[in-house]
Amino acid sequence: MSDTRLFGPALAGAVVVGALIVQPASPGPSAAAKAPQAKGSHHVMLTADELKWADGPPGLPTGTRFAVLEGDPSKPGPFTIRGELQPNTKILPHTHPGIEHVTVLSGELYMGSGDKLDEEKAKKLGPGGFAVMPIQYVHYAFTKGPKTVIQLHGMGPWGINYLNPADDPRRAEAKK
Repeated sequence: MSDTRLFGPALAGAVVVGALIVQPASPGPSAAAKAPQAKGSHHVMLTADELKWADGPPGLPTGTRFAVLEGDPSKPGPFTIRGELQPNTKILPHTHPGIEHVTVLSGELYMGSGDKLDEEKAKKLGPGGFAVMPIQYVHYAFTKGPKTVIQLHGMGPWGINYLNPADDPRRAEAKK
């Protein structure tokens, strides 16, 4: 006879009955495997050689390159992009309309918060470094040394809004 003093006889019986109810009647696909997939969702696997690099969006400094890994940053929904920042790139104080997650894959990215780029207060993130910026969080980023590769993911539509409109690279492009 089993000892039910710890849980009491009623609970011990409920555990046995619960275990019988939870067991599947027959092997087969799980409910998750049978669940309908969201429209447009698909499995993505890419090698580094399969990435399609392009010049960064106009809101980022010249020389920045990006590859979209999944999703469409301009549309609602999740997205992941890989970014390549040249040495001495400065992305001046700005915000984003959605949450932003950044992982440093190679090189060094310096990041800080506030309405002025302050190299002394910035934190150096090397390979494996990670940062999360909430919606509308004022921050900046810059590189010093070698080319830096980051991976950025979040929820679209993604955008960049500079605190000082004169810092926006799109303004410089419009003047040309």
